Amino acid sequence: MGNSSSMLTQYDIEEVQRHCDNLFTQQEIVSLYQRFCQLDRNSKGYILADEFLSVPEFAMNPLSQRLLKMVDGLNFKDFLAILSAFSAKASIQRKIEFMFKVYDVDFNGKVSFNDMIEVLQDLSGPFMSDDQRKQVLSQLLEEAGYTKEFHFTQDDFVKILGNSDLKMEVEVPVD
Repeated sequence: MGNSSSMLTQYDIEEVQRHCDNLFTQQEIVSLYQRFCQLDRNSKGYILADEFLSVPEFAMNPLSQRLLKMVDGLNFKDFLAILSAFSAKASIQRKIEFMFKVYDVDFNGKVSFNDMIEVLQDLSGPFMSDDQRKQVLSQLLEEAGYTKEFHFTQDDFVKILGNSDLKMEVEVPVD
């Protein structure tokens, strides 16, 4: 599985299924592996950020630059682990953990006011000024009982979002 031009063995498929908590069927894994091999242009065994941008749906995502930092250099197993967060079968916990990684801009295990501003900037683009973003986020945090100085941990994300009916699903074509 290290060389993307090789075929997956039954053992590889089962290993990937375990790694992704059985969120993908064997056929889905085989199909996603074929897609992975298409993205891995030089058969390195991993995908570079610019290769990932060749997926139009990804390139158009307002958070694509944030996501690129997460996917650059991913091997197939880790590629599927990321995709698994978007599965309809994924637990709310898995989805929240992925969201936390998106918001943890500097990968320090905490989400600060500045991290949230940066993500909000990616989402709003030129439609909001920096001052408007800061004002909106400050007011939102204040209404939720937090200050700008508070740093959210992954456990905080789970507590806040854990009881929500979070929908984070993407149809991944596997044909």
